[in-house]
Amino acid sequence: MPSPTVELVAQSPSGVEVAATLGIPRVELCCALELGGLSPSEALLRRSVSAGRAGPAPVEVHPLIRARPGDFVFDEAELDLMVDDVAHAVAAGAAGVVVGALDARGMPDLPFVERVLEAAAGAEVTFHRALDASADPVRAYEQLAGVGLTRVLTSGGRPTALEGRETLRALVALGLSTQVMAGSGVTAANVRAIADTGVDAVHLSAKRRVGGGGLAMGGSDDGGHDVTDAAAARALLDALSG
Repeated sequence: MPSPTVELVAQSPSGVEVAATLGIPRVELCCALELGGLSPSEALLRRSVSAGRAGPAPVEVHPLIRARPGDFVFDEAELDLMVDDVAHAVAAGAAGVVVGALDARGMPDLPFVERVLEAAAGAEVTFHRALDASADPVRAYEQLAGVGLTRVLTSGGRPTALEGRETLRALVALGLSTQVMAGSGVTAANVRAIADTGVDAVHLSAKRRVGGGGLAMGGSDDGGHDVTDAAAARALLDALSG
């Protein structure tokens, strides 16, 4: 069984540079990862795309397009905003986008997905872990495959990909063209067990908390911030190849 592709989460151009140095071919770019990730600014996206092109190995940048934290049932204004963000991201050089929205029944918002595919103009489209919040992740995956998405990012409907590995295995067994990428809690210690499900890719944040102890700017703020941990990412690559 071939090793899955590795995707790294980055919140800065320096995170993209880590991916390039390690030979990781794709990053999901976001901000506010502590909130589950939100859309990056246009400047952050452009600088990250430049970093991906300038490194020792090319890195595709796929920004997360998410208008707010919280649930994945968005109002029309939020959906319109995200469709516009998709078009701007592709114009800024993104190789793909990462989106997700559910309808009132808890299933993928397919009209929104179709609008995203049109706005993406041929760029890759990943449906993120809104899939795991859906009423039926397996059926949701089948629906998304039916409209031609590139891939889904999922933990198999469980808090972590390791816990959801039997559902991941079931998604792979369907043999559909939409790739299955496992994410949530993926580490060097468990990546082999997750890869054994046959997923096409694994997704890791490899984040490390720095700073802290300063003036808190909100109820959940400890004064620190996350950076990409190159050692953690390298350890995962070693575990996959070992």
